[in-house]
Amino acid sequence: MEKMNREQLTQMLSRAVHRWFRYYGLERDNYASQVLCNAALEFYNEGYRSEDDIATILIGTYVGIDAAKINAPTSAAVH
Repeated sequence: MEKMNREQLTQMLSRAVHRWFRYYGLERDNYASQVLCNAALEFYNEGYRSEDDIATILIGTYVGIDAAKINAPTSAAVH
């Protein structure tokens, strides 16, 4: 897989987060978006490289808006 530049990475992570909001049928929320973007970047750093993989992990890890509003500094945090 070709290495992404910063802009491509940002766009891919943003799309993965957007898919989380669509999956749960929610309007974008700034705080939840920030938590989810940080988590998406953490998943990327753990080796997940595709938008599909990251979106799937976000959807399974952060179930609904309340889970996304928990201040989770890493993807390894227990909810």
